[in-house]
Amino acid sequence: MKFSILGARVIDPASGLDQVIDVHLEAGKVLALGAAPAGFSPTETIDATGLIAAPGLVDLNVSLREPGYSRKGNIASETRAAAAGGVTSLCCPPRTKPVLDTSAVAELILDRAREAGHSKVFPIGALSKGLEGEQLAELIALRDAGCVAFTNGLVNFRSNRTLCRALEYAATFDLTVIFSSQDHDLAEGGLAHDGPTAAFLGLPGIPETAETVALARDLLLVEQSGVRAHFTQLTSARGVTLIAQAQARGLPVTADVALYQLILTDEALTGFSSLYHVQPPLRTRADRDALREAVKSGVVQAISSHHQPHERDAKLAPFGATEPGISSVELLLPLAMTLVEDGLLDLPTLLARLSAGPAAALRLPAGTLTAGSPADLVLFDPAASTVAGEKWLSRGENCPFLGHCLPSAVRYTFVDGRVSYNG
Repeated sequence: MKFSILGARVIDPASGLDQVIDVHLEAGKVLALGAAPAGFSPTETIDATGLIAAPGLVDLNVSLREPGYSRKGNIASETRAAAAGGVTSLCCPPRTKPVLDTSAVAELILDRAREAGHSKVFPIGALSKGLEGEQLAELIALRDAGCVAFTNGLVNFRSNRTLCRALEYAATFDLTVIFSSQDHDLAEGGLAHDGPTAAFLGLPGIPETAETVALARDLLLVEQSGVRAHFTQLTSARGVTLIAQAQARGLPVTADVALYQLILTDEALTGFSSLYHVQPPLRTRADRDALREAVKSGVVQAISSHHQPHERDAKLAPFGATEPGISSVELLLPLAMTLVEDGLLDLPTLLARLSAGPAAALRLPAGTLTAGSPADLVLFDPAASTVAGEKWLSRGENCPFLGHCLPSAVRYTFVDGRVSYNG
């Protein structure tokens, strides 16, 4: 298919482009911006007057639940939901069954993703075998099978020595390691941020130091090993301060934050709704404000959904017995646009944190809209609105934003020049 998208405001943070200009797509690539090349005859023309064209969003943490957890979701359902949220490229964490610690699991995921065709999938491999924090996984085999980075998630390594050796090995081969910094001992048994709200509700708390103690250790090991590191799911003001200090020292460190952490605080738990049960937990208004400022300044260069779909039963037990996580990739763009609507970010900065920033953090071939780049883009109407849940594609309905009227609406999502979603 050949497309001409006419009259859209094109915002490409990677190149600095922000103007009303035509976009022409052919053979899975952006053929040209501006006037159509001589002899180009589009198969379809889209009148995009009043719409915004931007690079397809890049989400660094989307749990696809396949293989092993089909009751929660699968690659087809969750990538379809991602496309509805404007996402054209996503990374899936290794917590599958079996764990993504072999090339066979990576190849299975990539094959299923290609069959579905809704968005591009970049697997993140397990740093340790079985995510048990004891033995190093076969990182090179996983890299060759398509894994773009490696993580142990919230599971701590059994010893700092073993972790250090793993980081040194990864650094030798220029692999990226993703840290979810949370000290197991300090967080064990906790359900909410350790503060007045948790005390009032009688919920066991997770102190801020669960993040900062682990983060300080991880940053020191990054400095010693020289590994390229990305820190995910930051939640605290002191945490982003540590990241900023590391970046100022020249460490190869990037970071992301879950979108819901920029919107919600631990005060949302007042009604004991399990929809707000997440790990790491929602923290205070001061922490949320610091996260917002870090996103604005670029210390945190990526906003991710941290999408975790669950079956209905997973959220029906008492708060402490429910499974943590929010299903939100389907709302990534409209939900993020609330930050623009509230005057917290301007639109080009927001789009940078949703496309070029995350792509650069993990060195993904995505996040730009220039001639010759893959034709991965989102076309959305900033003047329209989205009623969350009106058309729900994810298997997981564990989303506290269902029923909310959110700013903007995704009209088209293109992946390699194909219409992946048409709203």
